[in-house]
Amino acid sequence: MSVRDVGTTTTRSPSPPIAVTGVGLVTSAGIGADDTWKGVCAGRSPAARNPSLAGLPVDISCTVPGFFAREHVGRRSSLAHDRFSQLCITAAREAVADAGLDPRTWDGVRVGVVVGCGLGGVATWETQHRRMLEKGPEAVSALLIPMLVPNMAAGHLAMDLHAKGPNLVTATACASGATAIGTALHLLRDGSCDVVVTGGAEAGVSPLMVTGFAQMGALSRRLDAPSAASRPFDADRDGFVIGEGSGMLVLEREADARARRATVRARIAGYGASADAYHMTAPDPEGAGVLRALRTALSGAGVTPEEVDHVNAHGTSTPLNDAAEAKVLRGLLGERPAVTSTKGVTGHTLGAAGAIEAALTVLTVENGTIPPTANLERQDPEVELDIVAGSPRERKVEVAVSNSFGFGGQNAVLVITAA
Repeated sequence: MSVRDVGTTTTRSPSPPIAVTGVGLVTSAGIGADDTWKGVCAGRSPAARNPSLAGLPVDISCTVPGFFAREHVGRRSSLAHDRFSQLCITAAREAVADAGLDPRTWDGVRVGVVVGCGLGGVATWETQHRRMLEKGPEAVSALLIPMLVPNMAAGHLAMDLHAKGPNLVTATACASGATAIGTALHLLRDGSCDVVVTGGAEAGVSPLMVTGFAQMGALSRRLDAPSAASRPFDADRDGFVIGEGSGMLVLEREADARARRATVRARIAGYGASADAYHMTAPDPEGAGVLRALRTALSGAGVTPEEVDHVNAHGTSTPLNDAAEAKVLRGLLGERPAVTSTKGVTGHTLGAAGAIEAALTVLTVENGTIPPTANLERQDPEVELDIVAGSPRERKVEVAVSNSFGFGGQNAVLVITAA
């Protein structure tokens, strides 16, 4: 039985695509969509050994350079927000401004917020726990709980943007950001909102989290060459590099966006989700769940596998994930799509990854430029795909796919089309 024969999806009439009118990004490649885009297209990883992780078995990370909460969020931010909320607010403000919207004048009741986050405020948790052990309960911040719980990314964002519509956080591990965008798609299509600010945020570069991933064997141990450690689809890949960041989009129904003469940067045309129901952390080697999600997304967008021009792959740089994903993509989409994994530059940003990569896919579609997969020196011969490497590739992209998969076997696929 071929990949094309596994897990068929019932054909359905495509739903109207949803317009992307704003993009905001904060990543290790740069603060802001323009700087992140330039960094990703340059194809050079900023991964480095992190002094805050010194003494751990793995101390490599991709962190946001030059990010200061006081400057980028506000004077009191360090007292009220964990870093994941700070990154989220910064990216969302950029996306809203990019969309030409003003939270002071919009009808906030019709504005929703959906954010993907896998971990929440883990750095705050670790810091406050250490403080309790060293100094006693009285030393613990009264804001511990609102700083660490994952839903506060959306809660703080609603307060910052005066957004009073549906407000929620999705948690599907490393698929969280893509799940959030898919959820936002439904809110707009069913009329619950007129505008949704959506994406993902994560700041999981902390000693305990890094140790946990290292103990699982998920992280690269290329300590002598950190900038070469994240190498998706490379024959010598040995794990991912943990990163942090946020990617946020402003979504609207296209008719509404056109009516206010907004620039439509691209369209979210389809979304598919599934579960492997296979293993806690390992992907199904046959990729049956991924295939179902991909087929559902394509069907919802009203496009065929033969029409896909580009795939922004989940591409974590782990041996099992890259092999399973490549098998599905080759089996269903063939050789035609130009494939990239931007995690070679950004590292794996966990719950934010799907949103950051969706935002980068929007920029790919808009600019007709596919960023390279960093550090791909010797493509795994079992990865029978057209992987973009070395330098960006100029290509008109009408239909693109952005893949996101998470521990627990949770899969989310977005289809993004040209405006």
